[in-house]
Amino acid sequence: MNKAITDGIDLLPPYFSDGLDVWSSGDGAPGSTMYDAVPTAAFVPSDSDFGGCLEVQKTASLQKIRFSGQTPILPGCYLKITARVKALSGNLPSVRIAGWAGETGGSHVSGLVETASETALTAYGDIVEVSAIVGSGNRNGVDMVWGTGVDYGHFGIDLTGANGGVARVDDIRIEDATKVFHRNMMDWVDVRDFGAVGDGVTDDSAAFEAADAAADGRRVLVSAGTYHLATHVTFESEVRFEGQVTMPTDMRLVLSRNYDYPSYAAAFGDEELALKKALQALFNFTDHESLDLCGRRIKLSEPLDVHAAVDNKDSFANRRILRNGQIENDGSAAWDTDVFVETASYDAGAPTTLSNVSGLAAIPVGALVEGTGVGREVYVRSKNVAAGTIELSLPLYAAPAVQSYTFSRFKYLLDFSGFTYIQRFNISDVEFLCMGNCSALMIPLDGLAFQVRDCFITTPKDRGITSIGHGCAGLQLDRNQFLSNEQTLDAADRKTIAYNVNSNDTKIRDNRAVRFRHFGVMAGTGHMILSNHFFQGDNAQTDQRTAGLILSSNNCMTILGNNYVDNCSIDWSNEHDATPDDQNGFSFGGLTVDGNIFYASNAPSWFSFLRIRPCGTGHYVNGLSVTGNTFRHSGGSLDRVEEVDTSISTLDFDRFLNIRWEGNTYNNISARTMNPVTIEINQSNVATPWDGDFADYLPFGGKARKIVGITAHNQIDNAANQKVFSMPYAVPNLGTTGSEVRLHWSEPVKGKVYVTARVDNLG
Repeated sequence: MNKAITDGIDLLPPYFSDGLDVWSSGDGAPGSTMYDAVPTAAFVPSDSDFGGCLEVQKTASLQKIRFSGQTPILPGCYLKITARVKALSGNLPSVRIAGWAGETGGSHVSGLVETASETALTAYGDIVEVSAIVGSGNRNGVDMVWGTGVDYGHFGIDLTGANGGVARVDDIRIEDATKVFHRNMMDWVDVRDFGAVGDGVTDDSAAFEAADAAADGRRVLVSAGTYHLATHVTFESEVRFEGQVTMPTDMRLVLSRNYDYPSYAAAFGDEELALKKALQALFNFTDHESLDLCGRRIKLSEPLDVHAAVDNKDSFANRRILRNGQIENDGSAAWDTDVFVETASYDAGAPTTLSNVSGLAAIPVGALVEGTGVGREVYVRSKNVAAGTIELSLPLYAAPAVQSYTFSRFKYLLDFSGFTYIQRFNISDVEFLCMGNCSALMIPLDGLAFQVRDCFITTPKDRGITSIGHGCAGLQLDRNQFLSNEQTLDAADRKTIAYNVNSNDTKIRDNRAVRFRHFGVMAGTGHMILSNHFFQGDNAQTDQRTAGLILSSNNCMTILGNNYVDNCSIDWSNEHDATPDDQNGFSFGGLTVDGNIFYASNAPSWFSFLRIRPCGTGHYVNGLSVTGNTFRHSGGSLDRVEEVDTSISTLDFDRFLNIRWEGNTYNNISARTMNPVTIEINQSNVATPWDGDFADYLPFGGKARKIVGITAHNQIDNAANQKVFSMPYAVPNLGTTGSEVRLHWSEPVKGKVYVTARVDNLG
């Protein structure tokens, strides 16, 4: 700081050669005698040591020489007063710097130290230089501490000691000495004070580190300029950027005390580069577990490859969070989907491999794979150009030996697919503004417990969240909003999917999704899908409905609980099984559907909420619980709530096991599914065989395989109206569909009984 430079303040008093009428023999205040009227003082124009100077004879015990002008005292500004004096004859006096403290209005501010220490003149002709510092702060090196109540001062010297001597005084200097205290007085240090050049070329890394080391709890100021940092720089102090920095891609800037996105944006002056550098630090610095975007909206000109930005790591297993901001795209061609159509061979013996792939070099990792016999959401996990092979995220269920495949590489705002493994990464309170130009998030190739919570996935072009490998193991999607870009389209015309998973043990909880083609496509097992609301109708109220959820592991071990399933279905298939015929496995089982609301409006009568689609032969239901749900339709009625999609194959109804379907509510549903189910047989005329049909109740239109209860309602009478106490025997699994049963009595009887049947075996 220098007020003469920064504020244009002239601190230097006039030279003695300009006249003695401004130099007071008193305190310098108005009314004091000036030296042009003192007969014992005169200006000497040509002293051999001083040039022009003041010669004065000491006639008073305290001989004062003060500039009568008002030298301003500014808060935080320190002044240095310097004088050079020599004795000519007579008694040798002492000399000191002195001043008079004044405030606005001309009053004297009393109670302050207004003199510095004395220096004795010990020989004639010897030049003695005295100086003192005056300022507001009580700091080491300040001779006269005046606080903040002083507005100006009259400064000069005092001659003390015996009278009669003659002395000469060179021109008195007053200068700004704040720079002496600059680093210790301010709450910041400037990198330029430690050698930083700021020309954008010179490596200023050492100067930055030196400033940080000297800060000692204060902030570091990166003043205006462009500073090149050729190596890693870590600040242990808080940093404020007026200037900006440049760095090589592989060098890191770590801001330990103010690690947040706005600080990086200020440092690099480019919001896209700032996000990359901030993420780079997040994956390399252990003192902070989260990068706070501080509510900022960041526009990207191309997909952000997080692995490339971090640069030095392929895997990471510590908890990290990206939170609190918005990320959008600029709508440029960089976001366009890359599409390739190439031929490849497939052998179910190598279920996740495509071989002999043409044009493989151009096909990007992370591309969606489509073709005959390819299930939904199969991606290129990796490729080996030398071997001509692609590793798939999931097997194909009915692919021919050779065919053409379409490979579509969607573009994502944040793309983590370059990492081989990431564990416990969390994205929180971030809105992905896709604006119909791109997709939102591609998670790492492999990993564990990736979490996206309290985020908005807004108008993705193709996908919301994509997994191309097993980085979705233990995935947690909590309290997110998925808002489709295709809300105005008819349901059958939509193509966007909110998320997919390939691995096990995900938690999909409290999310809301609006009018996607599918809310989720879920391979793997052990999922908990709880308290979500996903709805997929359309404005035209067309007959078409799409699946809200696709479960593609037949024995899925999954809980679907307390969800609101609105104008869409739950589809259960084995479309990611390279050998889709049943191989004496568990087949379709392990699914619990409990406490959900299933609602549809103006759907066709054949629409159903739960559909099983076997992609091979020999499958059956082996462990299914559907309890406590509400099934409701408005605008007509539905035939039933569940069905088997037989477009490829059907189920083996003779092998059903362990099905619990009870306690559900049906509104405008013609067939009310139950298992076990009890029907009434009311025989008004005597007959030996009594027939009953369970077709309107048995799950998936299955067979009445077991009769587990027969209870008479009141008495059973024979032709003579005599009571009959014998029980009939029952024959189940009759009729063309096996839904009918027959009771055989020992004689013709009439009356009413309740018969309970099961669609499954008891074991």
